[in-house]
Amino acid sequence: MNPSEALLNSVGAFVDALAASGVREAVICPGSRSTPLALLLRRHPGIRTWLHLDERSAAFFALGMAKARQEPVAVLATSGTATANFFPAVVEAYHGRVPLIVLTADRPPELREVGALQTIDQVRLYGSQVKWFQEMLLPEVGPAAARQARAVAARAVAIAGGEPRGPVHLNFPLREPLVPARGSPHSLAADQSAMTPAVIDGVRTLPTETVEVLARSLAEARRGVIVCGPQDDPAFPVAAVRLASALGWPILADVLSQVRCGPHVNQNVIAAYDLFLRDPAVVGSLEAECIIRFGATPVSKPLQAYLEGSAARQIVVDAGGWPDQARVAAEVVWANAAALCRSLAAAITASAVEPDWLARWRALEIGSRHAVDSMLTGEAALSEPGVFAALAHVLPDDALLVLGNSMPVRDADTVLPAAERRVRVLANRGASGIDGVVSTALGIAALERPVLLVLGDISFYHDLNGLLAAKLHGLTATIVLLNNDGGGIFSFLPQAEQAEHFEELFGTPHGLDFAPAADLYGLEYGVVETADELIGAVRRSLAAPSVSVIEVRTRRDENVTVHRRLVAAVVDSLRTGGLLPR
Repeated sequence: MNPSEALLNSVGAFVDALAASGVREAVICPGSRSTPLALLLRRHPGIRTWLHLDERSAAFFALGMAKARQEPVAVLATSGTATANFFPAVVEAYHGRVPLIVLTADRPPELREVGALQTIDQVRLYGSQVKWFQEMLLPEVGPAAARQARAVAARAVAIAGGEPRGPVHLNFPLREPLVPARGSPHSLAADQSAMTPAVIDGVRTLPTETVEVLARSLAEARRGVIVCGPQDDPAFPVAAVRLASALGWPILADVLSQVRCGPHVNQNVIAAYDLFLRDPAVVGSLEAECIIRFGATPVSKPLQAYLEGSAARQIVVDAGGWPDQARVAAEVVWANAAALCRSLAAAITASAVEPDWLARWRALEIGSRHAVDSMLTGEAALSEPGVFAALAHVLPDDALLVLGNSMPVRDADTVLPAAERRVRVLANRGASGIDGVVSTALGIAALERPVLLVLGDISFYHDLNGLLAAKLHGLTATIVLLNNDGGGIFSFLPQAEQAEHFEELFGTPHGLDFAPAADLYGLEYGVVETADELIGAVRRSLAAPSVSVIEVRTRRDENVTVHRRLVAAVVDSLRTGGLLPR
């Protein structure tokens, strides 16, 4: 058997089947054992390859691309610890339902467990954090090997992209020599090309009778609420608002639900709930009889507390998971959310909702929004919540806003208003880690624009290696860096009361100057102090074909004070407006 021909036959057939099954992008990390896959991916005319030197950043970069396109993206590493560096992104992809095709090169069986260098146990390396694992056969010549490789590729793409989406892991044992025969995998024999299986999938829906029963029960509720958590189906927002309109219910739109921003927004969409649901009197006045929930766990803790404390019948809708951490769901409905909303809205002819139910929510929304605007617009120095109040005025139509975890995503959920402007808001909320956020945003920026990333200083530090992608691939993005010199979220947690060891163990001040890091990677860099300066800097950055870092320096202790003042201002506004007892 000619080894180079075997590589072209087996690995080439696999790569060609990836392309035939819809994979258009592949992120490659350098290495020797992965040579056949790297070369054949690069040679294929239907797959665009992106080089990244750091495996952890590369995997998050691929994850960002998969988020942007909502389709499977491949990422390749050589053997050994390189594969382990993919793990954080694999975990995020699994819990965040992002379709990744994880390709790892490996030593052949005879070199395992005998002290061969750069060899670890890669079989089921990612455990339960992938939807599917397959150990590939050693490359061979002949149609049987090509058919097997094509079938695995087609199945991997279908599983990764099927609901609920997620990562799959394919491990390739490869013997030397590692250079495949000349030729593009796309130029393999026509009879082989015809062997790539076509996978036919469909939307998960409920029987008509079941939909009608559910619709009648929803329409009978006098006080109902729709909660939309993080999700990214572009068909869902319009369908959800249609259902809310048919019922006359408020729709509490998480900042990551894609419901808060877009031309579908109407009076049913409520965005300021994180502020007014902090008041017990308000919560008591808004007790619902029925709550229907879509998407992942909401960002807002007050909203989660409202759901956990409610005696309402709660219906959780998901494509196949169980997003009910408080165990309060009366029913879990496994169905496509957008399709179910459309079917329910069509089946509802009348609603028994109380006449003033939605108006009460709207009044609270307006009163809270007035307080937020009044307080944050008048800031002399820009606060962290104030950053999002300013960005609300500058985000262009069709922007992609990427949010870091910890405080940025929470502040955005609290402050960003509902608007008819199209803004897609993304974050790594599957496992909610702070690692890989820069690479995720740059992966999105590789395929879509304009992209604006807002993240904290610790998260930025965690993924400085990811900035290399901007330099390598000439990307365009705007990074707003909230630098409070440490872990700002801990100042809001009980750990803050441990004064003796708080700064050392939780506050973790680093004193880093990020300007040299921006210079290292050839990025534009500047510091702003006011809302007007931020708006101007963001506008200039969005118009430039480059990556800019705009730093906002804040203090952690002052940030806590600003948040407390914001809540107090909302309570005062609601009380002044007669929405709370004096």
